[in-house]
Amino acid sequence: MSSAGPFNPKAAIGVVLFGAVLFVVLLWMIGSGMTGGSTNDGGNHAGGKGLNGFAALADLLERRGYAVSRSRSEGRLDDPGLLVLTPPHGAEAKDIEEIITKRRNIGPTMLVMPKWQAMAAPPALTQGKGRKGWVYLAGASPPPWAASIPSVGNLDMKLGERHGEGAIWHGLGSSGPLADPKAVQSIASGALVGLVRDGNGEMLVGFVDDHGTYPMLDDLAEVTPGEADDDDLFPLIVVAEPDLLDNYGMADRDRARLAIDLINAATEGRRVPVIFDLTLNGLGRSANLLSLAFTPPFLAATLCLLIAAIAIGWRAFLRFGPPRTASRAIAFGKQALISNSAGLIRRTRRFHLIAGPYADHVRERLARALALPRGLDAASAEKLIDRAVAGRTKAENTFSVLAARLRAARRESDIVRAAQDLHSLERTLIQ
Repeated sequence: MSSAGPFNPKAAIGVVLFGAVLFVVLLWMIGSGMTGGSTNDGGNHAGGKGLNGFAALADLLERRGYAVSRSRSEGRLDDPGLLVLTPPHGAEAKDIEEIITKRRNIGPTMLVMPKWQAMAAPPALTQGKGRKGWVYLAGASPPPWAASIPSVGNLDMKLGERHGEGAIWHGLGSSGPLADPKAVQSIASGALVGLVRDGNGEMLVGFVDDHGTYPMLDDLAEVTPGEADDDDLFPLIVVAEPDLLDNYGMADRDRARLAIDLINAATEGRRVPVIFDLTLNGLGRSANLLSLAFTPPFLAATLCLLIAAIAIGWRAFLRFGPPRTASRAIAFGKQALISNSAGLIRRTRRFHLIAGPYADHVRERLARALALPRGLDAASAEKLIDRAVAGRTKAENTFSVLAARLRAARRESDIVRAAQDLHSLERTLIQ
C-alpha cells in the first residue's frame, strides 16, 4: 500500500537547496573571519580609517590591481609577496625582529614606523558628524623599540619641525609638501640607504644595505650597486615618516603617487600580492577548524564529504515511487484476529497448549448441533456423541478416541493430524 508524499518534490528540493546555500554562506563567513568584528578601531593599521590608519593605501593598491589582503593570522607572515608591517608604539621589538628575519628569503618587507599618539575623536571636535574609527591626534613621539631591531641597524629616530624648503620631501623622481611640518619623523642609520629625504636632507625612507641584489632600489637611490653576497635576499624598506603612506598623507595626490612608487620599488617592479599585517596591532586571530577544513591538505577530505552528501541527497530524491504506508500491526476483523493469534502461537511454538481447548470446543459445538441436554458433564457428552457417530456414520474412530489422541499429542505434526481428523468427524456429523 502506498500514498502520495505530503510535500511537493519541487518545493522540497527548493527548501533543501536554499538551506544548503545559507549554510555554505555561513561557513564562508566564519572561515573568512567576517564574524570577528570590525578592525576599524582607530589604530595605525590597514583596517584603521582614522588619520593614522592605512586603509586608504590598501584601497588605493586594490584599485591599481594589486592583490591586497589584511592578515590577522600569523601564518600569513610566511606567505610570498610584499609584507607591510605597521606596528604600534606598544609593539615588542623581538616580535618585529623575528618577522623580519624570517622573511629575508621569502619576500620583500616594508616596516612603517609609528609616530602619532591617537585617541578616539571626541564628539565636541566632530560636531556630532564623526564616524567610527575617526581619531584625534594627541601628539607625536618616536617608537621606543626603534633602536632594538638589529636587522635595520642602530636606528636614530628624530622628531621635529620643518620650515620653508625643509618641509618638502624629495625622492623617487618627485617631490611634494609634507603632511604636517610641525611633526616630521626622520631616521639616521649607517645600515640604510636613503630613498626619500626632506628639504634638510634628513632621511624619511630608506632600505637596508645588506649587499643584496636590488637594481631598482639602487637606481632610485642613485647609488652604485655593490657586489651581491646573496642573490636570494629580498629588500627591507624602512619608512620613518608614516604620513607619507597613512590616511593623513593620502589626502595629497603627490604623496599617493609616492606611495605607489614605493610599493613598486619594494617589489622591484613585480606585481606581487601585498599583505598588510594586523597581528602586531593586537588584531591577530588563530586559525579555526573551519578555516583548516578548506585549506590543503584537509581540503581534499572536505570536498569528498561534500560530494558524498550531494550524492546521498540526490539518491534520496530519486527513490522508486512515493513512500510506502506502514500497515497496522493488528488488522481489523475476526479473521485478522484469528490470523494474528495463530501467528503468535506459531512464533511461540506452544501447540500442545491449544490441543485440549480445541477438543473441548469441538465437543461443545457438537453438543449444540446434536441438541444434547444442557448441563451434561464432559464424559456423558462424549458418550452421547460417540453413540451418534456410531448411528450416523461408518467412522472407525469415535469422538472420544480422536479427542483423547489430540489431547495426548505433543509433536506439531501429530497435533495437526489429530485436529484434522476431529474436524472431519465434526463436519460428517453436522452434515
